[in-house]
Amino acid sequence: MPGKKTQHPKNITIMFTCIGRRVSLLNSFADAAKQLKLKANFFGTDTTELSPALQLCDRSFLVKRTTHPGYIRELLAIVKKHKVKLLVPTVDLDLKKLAKNKQKFESLGCHVLVSAPAVIDICQDKRNTYKFLTKNGFETPVTMTVKTALSKKSLNWPCFLKPWDGYAGRGTAKIKSRKELLFYSKKIPNVICQDFVDGIEYTCDVYVDFSMKVRCVVPRKRIEVRTGEVSKGQIVKNTHIMTEVAKLVKTLGAGPGVVTIQLFLTKGRHIKFIEINPRFGGGVPLSIKAGAEFPKWILQEVSGEKPNIRQGCFKDNLIMLRYDAEVWL
Repeated sequence: MPGKKTQHPKNITIMFTCIGRRVSLLNSFADAAKQLKLKANFFGTDTTELSPALQLCDRSFLVKRTTHPGYIRELLAIVKKHKVKLLVPTVDLDLKKLAKNKQKFESLGCHVLVSAPAVIDICQDKRNTYKFLTKNGFETPVTMTVKTALSKKSLNWPCFLKPWDGYAGRGTAKIKSRKELLFYSKKIPNVICQDFVDGIEYTCDVYVDFSMKVRCVVPRKRIEVRTGEVSKGQIVKNTHIMTEVAKLVKTLGAGPGVVTIQLFLTKGRHIKFIEINPRFGGGVPLSIKAGAEFPKWILQEVSGEKPNIRQGCFKDNLIMLRYDAEVWL
């Protein structure tokens, strides 16, 4: 009927997988549920009880490791028994399995914030990421195998080494000579060699709605990084970056949910894309605090509403300085 308001479900259960230290993300969803007057239950899964965010969930579940063949069965059993309506992955570890089994969750009435398997393959294999970016005309550092790099008579030093299947900044090295290339290539598993990019590093949080439209791009300047995750960051409403990032995510077909894009802006204003993570990034609390209400928009869509999203709806120049906090048991 015209004018009829969408009815919120009386209860909605949201489950975060591999929840680990994602306390701020959990709290953001809880705040959004209160704003929307939803009675929400928050579940979390992990492999250990000593998981900070797990302690703050309404229900916690210890599950097998993501590599175990029974991992998905365990999640499906929880979803079915407790009528979970939304599944939110928080790290890279289970994205591929969730993507391949998405239909099984949807058949139980559960939305999964995960991209298609082909998209996950592009994002999680940096060799595929390089091929995708170059094929579609997006600038990115030249990427090659160590064997190819060593076969060249000259390289543009410095170079950057990292695993093609790495995450969270693990196993990386900036090298300045052929001798260092030989040394670190034996230390880093599945290593690839890239041109080193000199510029300002940004992470962009991108909201893709449930109809797969890019609705909001929030650039965050990475001022300081600790163990692969931003510890100090600043919102920079750069329309050039926002336009190019939106174009990239649309071309990739990632979503729904939040997709995280990492890039460098060079002195010549060239955008060099380096990473694509089809999930919430660790620094997303900054974008949410600035006014990009990702959790609220997600809960609205799960509830059948169309969120009112404006592209530049976030506050410019907001700075986040992160610190450690404690959970007491």
